[in-house]
Amino acid sequence: MQKFLPLFPLNLVVFPLEDLNLHIFEPRYRQLIKDAVLHDSSFGIPAFIDGKMQGFGTEVKIVSVYKVYEDGRMDIKTQGVRVFRILDFQNPVEGKLYAGGDVETLKDPEIKPPVLPKLIEQIADLYTLLNEENKFNPQKPQPYSYQIAHKIGLSIEKEYELLKMPTETERQAYISAHLDKVLPVLHELERTKERIRMNGHFKNLDPLNF
Repeated sequence: MQKFLPLFPLNLVVFPLEDLNLHIFEPRYRQLIKDAVLHDSSFGIPAFIDGKMQGFGTEVKIVSVYKVYEDGRMDIKTQGVRVFRILDFQNPVEGKLYAGGDVETLKDPEIKPPVLPKLIEQIADLYTLLNEENKFNPQKPQPYSYQIAHKIGLSIEKEYELLKMPTETERQAYISAHLDKVLPVLHELERTKERIRMNGHFKNLDPLNF
């Protein structure tokens, strides 16, 4: 589906159904948020990477305006809706301070899609190695890939590649391949740390037969 969206480029990747808190201080984006609230409309956050605005982003809706400061700055709560591809970019939109453009929206994210058993095991292994609580829920009404995307060490470039993938199956396979490379490194690091901890301690050595 094609539609027009005000655009708020940021140096990050936003995923559908992700909760995102934003502090709004630039006059052009204060105007954008006021217009979105007034018309009960959404806006787009295209990824801005290496000094360039990328062709894909995520449409977001305003959940609440948490705080408005005396000087006009705002704290807002938003949530990702769906991925879009930019067809036409206008900077600024006629009569406005902010940019916008015609976009093609992609399909809404799947709700509770199946999760690869291998990926669940990899995430459990990763968070055990990191000594962190694994709070991700395969039954949550948000694709598993979007739940974990910011929490597995992907660069912003790789997160953007993930954003462009149209299916949950592709995204899970991409993340699993990433973890296939990361986990052996972390396991070796743990073994190295253990060897360092043992250095200097009294050791009970078995006798050698030779």
